Amino acid sequence: MFSKSKGGLLAIPLIGLSASFASAEIVHDAEYYVLKAQNGESWAAEDADIQAKLAALREKHGAPPNLIHIMWDDTAYGDLGMPGIQAVRGLNTPNINALATEGMMFTRMYTEVGCTPSRAAAITGRMAVRSGMYNIGMLQESHGLNAEEVTLAEVLGDAGYATAFFGKWHLGDIEQSYPHNQGFDEALFTGYNQILSLNTREAEQGNASIGLFEDMLVKDPYKLDDTFITKDWVMAAEGTKGGETLQWRDNTTESYEAMDDEGFKRMFAFIEANAKEGKPFFVASWPNMANFMPIRPKCTRARALLQNGLQCTIDPFIAELRAKLDELGIAENTLIVAMADNGPMSHNPPPGTGFAETIFRGGKGDFLEGGVRVPAFAVWPSVIEPGSLPNDMIHITDLFTTFASLGGALDNIPTDRVIDGIDQTALLLNGDTAGRRDYTFTYAGPTLGAVVKGDYKRHMISPDPIGEASGIPAAFYFLPSDPREVQPMLTNLIHLKRPFNRMVLRHNLWKEKYPDRPETHGIPWTGIANASEALKREQDPQLVLKDLPFDPLEYIEHLDELPFDPNADPSIGQ
Repeated sequence: MFSKSKGGLLAIPLIGLSASFASAEIVHDAEYYVLKAQNGESWAAEDADIQAKLAALREKHGAPPNLIHIMWDDTAYGDLGMPGIQAVRGLNTPNINALATEGMMFTRMYTEVGCTPSRAAAITGRMAVRSGMYNIGMLQESHGLNAEEVTLAEVLGDAGYATAFFGKWHLGDIEQSYPHNQGFDEALFTGYNQILSLNTREAEQGNASIGLFEDMLVKDPYKLDDTFITKDWVMAAEGTKGGETLQWRDNTTESYEAMDDEGFKRMFAFIEANAKEGKPFFVASWPNMANFMPIRPKCTRARALLQNGLQCTIDPFIAELRAKLDELGIAENTLIVAMADNGPMSHNPPPGTGFAETIFRGGKGDFLEGGVRVPAFAVWPSVIEPGSLPNDMIHITDLFTTFASLGGALDNIPTDRVIDGIDQTALLLNGDTAGRRDYTFTYAGPTLGAVVKGDYKRHMISPDPIGEASGIPAAFYFLPSDPREVQPMLTNLIHLKRPFNRMVLRHNLWKEKYPDRPETHGIPWTGIANASEALKREQDPQLVLKDLPFDPLEYIEHLDELPFDPNADPSIGQ
């Protein structure tokens, strides 16, 4: 199929763009159909063997596999699973590293550029730009995951799984976005990120946070507006599907410090209860891991927030979790995927946090490899070959479809939208070269930043704007010989201009058929049964501001106009 222009036929195959596409099937990105057209027969044959293996496992264990997704923050590829690099970086994580030696270490796990987009991608199987979740939420953001998005918890829950979420949700502070309103049976969660640890009185005292707690400051005689500074919020909340939502504890340092341990405790109780009932479960444990206030004991040679969090929070948690699965006799029927959500906070990190580029250039917020290529591991005793080191590409969205496939829940995935996640069950079971992805699209906010195809990468936000304007940009990279993306090529790789253009055009044309969802906004933290009076006043400015000639909440409907300027060029890193 070809499209026409005034100049005649364009030599751009629009594979997968036919209006007659079978509506009962999962809709993937256009590029997937290019791969399927060439590999579909061999994949179908492989799938028959895979389904036989999974059926045998289900008969052996009496249930589909339990699924556990563990995700932490801001870690460079190489900082985990590689003892030599860890020796340089000043940490030691034997239990995380054991996931690699006893299971699989992915060498090409791609995420999105930041916390909120990666978490949205994991839970919906869709790139964040499609769900309108590319904006990283901060205090009282008035933003969140739309109720119409279908989450992995909903897909697996409808297939008979028990589902639970514990930790850093970071997918919004509006009521429809709460995890127990998005399919999870139970949840203990934060709406924001670890900056919550700086939204405390201790942080105000040390000027790590400035002006949030006005009662601690010298009175400002020039202050006229008492509504500008936020007065109250919810650090953490809890709830059950169909039940009420409660603020968990308060917004103090003590509550922040207790949150991860409470989440781990509830997770183990959830696992034990469902194991005893013989019910399959899906649990997402996304720990906060660290505190930006330097109040915790130094437990690594690096003496830093990142390394201390990995070695002294995540690593012992992994050990306890695997011990619990062994104790309950369910380890061989449980898949654990553990990973970082994006690269290190290498731009403007607070002092002493230990974030740094390792192998790849760039970090959190960048579409460079360092921003989106992360340490990731999978372990499934007796199923995944120990010591597996696939060089196949996998994307965080693939976990959604792969987990659904393993849980017998593919029929519950919606077919009215693009699902970027590809079923990578073959990669888990058959290892290196069995992957079904050779491409990624990486967005910087709502703007396409870069495209990867196999070993080749093109920066769509180009380091060579003059060349880009003239049609001959030096924006192409050969990743095996230039993993830090510092040697853009023009002459050597200019033959890739048209192939990459073709990919992007297919991608954009498919978006016309399946448009991206705009951002979803609302009043933060509604539906909290034990809300404070100060929080209620935050939600209803009319309690403070009387008889305004405009609606003081009207601005919420216009939040999607900020902060992204479509005419601006996001940074590609240093």
